[in-house]
Amino acid sequence: MLILLLSMSLEDTLTLLNPWWEGLRSPYVEEWENKRLKWVPGWLKAISLKPFSLNLVMGPRLVGKTTGLHLLIEKELNHRDPLSVLYLNLDLAPSFEAFKSLLDAYLRMRRDKGIKSSLIVLDEVTSVQGWWKLVKGYVDAGVFRRDVLVLTGSSSMRLKGEVELFPGRMGEGKEVIALPLSFREFLSVKGVIVTERSEDALLPKAPRIRGLFKEYLKVGGFPLSINGDPRAEEHMIRSITGEVLRAGRSLDIARGVISRVLATAPSPASFNSMASDLSLSHRTVREYVELLEALMVLGQALYFEKSPKFRKERKIFVRDPFIARSLSIWATTDFLESAMYEWVVQEHVYRKYGEVYYWRNSYEIDVIANGLKVEVKAGKPHRRYPKGVRVLGEGEVPLFLAVL
Repeated sequence: MLILLLSMSLEDTLTLLNPWWEGLRSPYVEEWENKRLKWVPGWLKAISLKPFSLNLVMGPRLVGKTTGLHLLIEKELNHRDPLSVLYLNLDLAPSFEAFKSLLDAYLRMRRDKGIKSSLIVLDEVTSVQGWWKLVKGYVDAGVFRRDVLVLTGSSSMRLKGEVELFPGRMGEGKEVIALPLSFREFLSVKGVIVTERSEDALLPKAPRIRGLFKEYLKVGGFPLSINGDPRAEEHMIRSITGEVLRAGRSLDIARGVISRVLATAPSPASFNSMASDLSLSHRTVREYVELLEALMVLGQALYFEKSPKFRKERKIFVRDPFIARSLSIWATTDFLESAMYEWVVQEHVYRKYGEVYYWRNSYEIDVIANGLKVEVKAGKPHRRYPKGVRVLGEGEVPLFLAVL
């Protein structure tokens, strides 16, 4: 595809990437319509379509950002001039200069056609080094004052500090996080709509919900895995390794760090102990954990006692079941099924409250956030816990997550 684009004129390239200019439908939408299981991503609702807006959509690769944006474009075409909608996949732009040339060619074209306001979608913008210089410069110059911009990129946008380059320049726009499906969203895709607010009210649906939870623990919330793509694990591994390489980091060290995370979970771990096992410095281990956290692959639950304790051991969790199983293949390291149960609860609590911690003394509380205290037990608990601590057995986790 890239070689083909390099041999084409700018106008032909733009037309190829925007088939609706010639009355054709997006191939992404047509492919989506043919999926066995499909859904319109909920994060699309958060995108501002009021000029001027600069929206930044961040999330892991393979989560469905590109397809979601093409669904948005299809909807917007119901009341827009097709030429007022520009889509650029910047994974295909070989350089900053090519990006600028394509964008400038469109701006000239719309001026010649008398188009005053556009929806401009710049997909995987972080693929172009220094992309922000062009966008920021044009925003400051008022080039996009009547437009809606939607920029997508990997979650490393924030790691590189690129999001912070747009203070006061986003207009009505939003920062939008595109995540894999939560368990409740997964249930909805499978035809189980949860409107109940209590676990007791869900009891008639409990057998179906528990059965689907076992499936969720295998396929997670990604479109490829949910639809049973036989190469889903391969694509996931390639997407993660590609992001690590783009960040200029070592795949061997990343794989080693992931191996230690999987092998030690669900027990707390310190950067020092992981560094000792891997013959690395604790600073290096910290950097790789933070990189994988920025890529939304891992999360961290700090020890909490009156306040977070940054020097204590921490619980490192994997943020989606399918990511966990893919990482296990890549790192050739198994993990305990009890760890998976804990990871899923930690992730869902983190999504709801924006924080998650743990506590440990004579007993352990796996998940703490906003007054919630949860201990996750894949088997039966062997001790009593203090009042206010919710102990979730294996069969209780699915209902807890469904109404969280």
